[in-house]
Amino acid sequence: MADAIVLITTESDMVSEAAKRIVELDGVQDVYSVAGDVDLVAVVSTDHFEDLTSVIPEGIDKVDGVVGTQTLMAFRTYSREDEQAAFDLGGD
Repeated sequence: MADAIVLITTESDMVSEAAKRIVELDGVQDVYSVAGDVDLVAVVSTDHFEDLTSVIPEGIDKVDGVVGTQTLMAFRTYSREDEQAAFDLGGD
């Protein structure tokens, strides 16, 4: 599994439209509209690292209104569900 967080800058009048198009791309799990230095944050998950290239440079980067992206590769995921599952092992 390959996961990435993509920080996306859009044209100011295209935030909503870009978000709607990005969330429809295969591999994109969620898109958040945010305040700060970027306009959108996308969570991307694919089966293989190589598949990220079809989602990010060949997908997100080509959406109308997107003017730039920065990709953060996830090395490891920490979640409450994982923590709870560890405590549930062998607990009868």
